[in-house]
Amino acid sequence: MITFTVAIILLVIGYFTYGKFVEKVFGVKEDRPTPAYVQQDGVDYIPMGKKRNSLIQLLNIAGVGPIFGPIMGALYGPVAFIWIVIGAIFAGAVHDYLTGMISIRNKGAHLPELAGKFLGNAMRHIVNAFAVLLLLLVGTVFVSAPAALIQGLTPGWVTMGMIVFAIFVYYILATMLPIDKVIGKVYPVLGALLLISAIGVGGGLVVTGAPIPELTFTNMHPGGLAIFPLLFLTISCGALSGFHATQSPIISRTTMREKSGRGIFYGMMITEAIIAMIWAAAAMSLFNGTDLNALIAEGGPAAVVSHVSLTMLGAIGGTLAIIGVIVLPITSGDTAFRSARMIIADYFNIAQKKVQNRFYIALPMFAISIFLTTIDFNLLWRYFSWANQSTAMIALWVGAMYLILARKNHWISSIPAAFMTMVTFTYIANAQIGFGLSMPVSYAVAAVGTAVVIVLFTLEAKKKLKLEIEVDESVGDYRKSA
Repeated sequence: MITFTVAIILLVIGYFTYGKFVEKVFGVKEDRPTPAYVQQDGVDYIPMGKKRNSLIQLLNIAGVGPIFGPIMGALYGPVAFIWIVIGAIFAGAVHDYLTGMISIRNKGAHLPELAGKFLGNAMRHIVNAFAVLLLLLVGTVFVSAPAALIQGLTPGWVTMGMIVFAIFVYYILATMLPIDKVIGKVYPVLGALLLISAIGVGGGLVVTGAPIPELTFTNMHPGGLAIFPLLFLTISCGALSGFHATQSPIISRTTMREKSGRGIFYGMMITEAIIAMIWAAAAMSLFNGTDLNALIAEGGPAAVVSHVSLTMLGAIGGTLAIIGVIVLPITSGDTAFRSARMIIADYFNIAQKKVQNRFYIALPMFAISIFLTTIDFNLLWRYFSWANQSTAMIALWVGAMYLILARKNHWISSIPAAFMTMVTFTYIANAQIGFGLSMPVSYAVAAVGTAVVIVLFTLEAKKKLKLEIEVDESVGDYRKSA
């Protein structure tokens, strides 16, 4: 319990200290009008208050990742706590803050456009493909996962197909309609359910004195899977997630003041990390490694959620907790499709004010996603994990380049970017869905690949600086020095 308590305290302290430092490095400008006003269109660009934006951002980014990921990460033991705390404070929250704020400075641009602007036009095409793939995988995973949980709470005559259909209907409405018509109205209610779930489980751990294991660096995974790089992909949304880079621009288009950015982007990532800590601790306290592994193998992380909730909180409280968990993937799945629609529209320069234009983009996306629901969840999750962290790595490099061109401390982004480059390269080199190399060879290949990326990034930064191209913070765009 001491490790768990200290970890929560460190996350809160991180927001007020390192979060403030990151905000100072970036340099907010209170007098600069945001895209919510400048590009206001009544669909995606709509001014909304800080509290509303914060809640939407939290629900956008906190899918099943901060629950399912930490549950599977709990198999490694308390070492998972270290990654959640350090990853969230120094990587995940920095990632979310920079992508959100840089988007604000660039008319609410999404990651592909930002990658093209700061890393070269070729990266725009690469990241666009990565982002759309990631969002389709997220949307699909976040249909299957909540559907499985809902089926466990409904009568026998309610089939999985009926539940999936209902979720897709909601996703279509949330994707097509103006952001303040569905998402802006439904999320406050769903947010209350989320808080009840998190507080209920977290409070249950404290009140019952649950035997949460204390810190140890021992790898407790029953299958002996390597901590590096697998833990850093297993626990993503609770520590660092590229999916967030696709969500932050949604809120950058509705943020009224730059000063609100730390609470909306950095703060909500820390909140998500606290949710991740609660579920990782719950999994570790109720099962030893072998039992947890068996339960996951039998019914997936959803089975752990149900068992934890009902065991700790009883039938009524447990059901409310499960409903809170259902809220998370649904409120990320809807914005995943919405974000994909916006990215595709930006890429092909398709105006989104007309509803038929939104429909033409959304229809093929949902057709593909419906097909993907027929594929094994575990396989989808593996591809999602790698695509997710690869996107995070790219987003961190974008943030680092922005800071370099702004003549500011880029290390807050370039260090975690380099680390995640090593993680993602090692994983794809070793994984069976990748090249299937041995782990020692994968480490060597990844090290060389990471070094090459760092060299290429450095050369690109020097090239831009030599051309005296810098970031004009008054308008958030490039200009050449006189």
